[in-house]
Amino acid sequence: MDAGPETAEVAPAHGQARRVLGWVVTGLACALVHLALVVPDEFARLAPGALLRVPAEAVVGAAVLAVLPGRVRTATAAAAGAALGLLTIVKVLDVGFDAVLVRPFDLVLDWVLLRPAVEFLDASLGRAGAVAAVIGVVALAVAVPVLMTLSVLRLARLAAAHRREALAGAGVAGTAWLACAALGAQLVPGLPVASGGAAALAYDHAREVRTSLRDERVFAAQAAVDAFRDTPGDRLLTGLRGKDVVLAFVESYGRDAIEDPQFAPQVDAVLDAGTRQLRAAGLSSRSGFLTSPTAGGGSWLAHATLLSGLWIDNQQRYRTLVGGDRLTLNRAFRRARWRTAAAMPANVRAWPEGRFFGYDKVYDSRNIGYRGPRFSYATMPDQFTLSAIQRSERTRPEPVMVETALVSSHAPWASIPRMVDWSAVGDGSVYRPMVTDENPPWPAHIRTEYRRSIEYSLNSLISYAKTYGDENLVMVFLGDHQPASTITGPGAGRDVPITIVARDPRVLDRISGWGWQDGLRPGPNAPVWPMNAFRDRFLTAFGG
Repeated sequence: MDAGPETAEVAPAHGQARRVLGWVVTGLACALVHLALVVPDEFARLAPGALLRVPAEAVVGAAVLAVLPGRVRTATAAAAGAALGLLTIVKVLDVGFDAVLVRPFDLVLDWVLLRPAVEFLDASLGRAGAVAAVIGVVALAVAVPVLMTLSVLRLARLAAAHRREALAGAGVAGTAWLACAALGAQLVPGLPVASGGAAALAYDHAREVRTSLRDERVFAAQAAVDAFRDTPGDRLLTGLRGKDVVLAFVESYGRDAIEDPQFAPQVDAVLDAGTRQLRAAGLSSRSGFLTSPTAGGGSWLAHATLLSGLWIDNQQRYRTLVGGDRLTLNRAFRRARWRTAAAMPANVRAWPEGRFFGYDKVYDSRNIGYRGPRFSYATMPDQFTLSAIQRSERTRPEPVMVETALVSSHAPWASIPRMVDWSAVGDGSVYRPMVTDENPPWPAHIRTEYRRSIEYSLNSLISYAKTYGDENLVMVFLGDHQPASTITGPGAGRDVPITIVARDPRVLDRISGWGWQDGLRPGPNAPVWPMNAFRDRFLTAFGG
């Protein structure tokens, strides 16, 4: 029986729809592979112009897949697609790490940072937001390699079916690549139009894996050298006998905060006014710079570097350090008969590493006595943390050394407290009316909110020194690291300011040879030391 008119019309329409769908799927496969090959692995270079490049890997791949026989072609395409999918995941991780930590992802050492990342999302977005983010990441981690493999297989079949056209296109693209490479053509600074970034990325990470695997042995050799390991307590820190020493790390307080035109006018005004106020109150200060081992995050690496005198720039080194018996600054004070304590308001659970650093007492968000609201990531305002230190530790008869991490300036800067009278701080209930918006600031305002948070943290320290800075107080405060590149922009460096404040002139006389500059604000020509140099210089300056 002949098909009716309606059936005859439906069949061509159905075939045309299939052809259109096939073109669309092929176009999407081309786009996915192209994006995987040319999207930069650095956050600052993500720009539309970065997509207008000729990837060498695509030119070579098209030519090879066009001439390979059937089964070999299929196996090669599947392997290449899976590898490109995994490399794409690594590239996404690189972009994320570059945006937050200003460095690429380490395939060996960085997996342990996933837990802190989830905890940050939990604190910033809430439990539901964190769960949704984790589910989305897992889904993408599965989908990307699968879709990339299917895309390369489809393009391989297309190249084999149209071998002559594929080889001709590869020849034209290859010629264009060579011409752009010879001319050094760039549409985005630092990104050549003649791209070979995917292959270079794979090579760089393979080389980094080898370096990371060797790092444990390298670090062990470095840690074996310690000039102060056997120094007796009666010869340690003799220049600080009877003093209470408060060592405060200010979250994300980097060199850009006092030099970048976006922040410097207001932050420098706080520091300069603070210098005058402290001087009028009889206190003096000296400042310089340290180079942190990290940027954007990983505060504990900076803490460990300064306290141990070793360069701790990854989690493997940190774990090796806290599993050993290195003489930290805290342990040196303890050996010299100081009481030692830590106030870590961001800690919401037990912190086993505290035993290594040598604290007699560890205060965290659970036992510091805070009854006020949370300010986004910060569990409590910096002023409360300093008030708790004063109340719980500095009223004791014996000298104390207290290390603290001030976290009001921690990302995402969604809610910033205000200063109150020290007598009104109490258990923190006074801060409840200050929490009005828990949403992170819009990108257009995030730099302003970062600056305001740094101003608050510095004002808390200045006001504390002015209020409680008696003859026995020595205060050391510094940044742990620069903020993320979303705040500083690319190429910001890793320097952080450091300041020592004291009323007793003999304290600052001990560091007169350091060349540090007068006041709370180090100038552009102030000395810059690696952060791991501080422990030995400090113990030498104040030792017997």
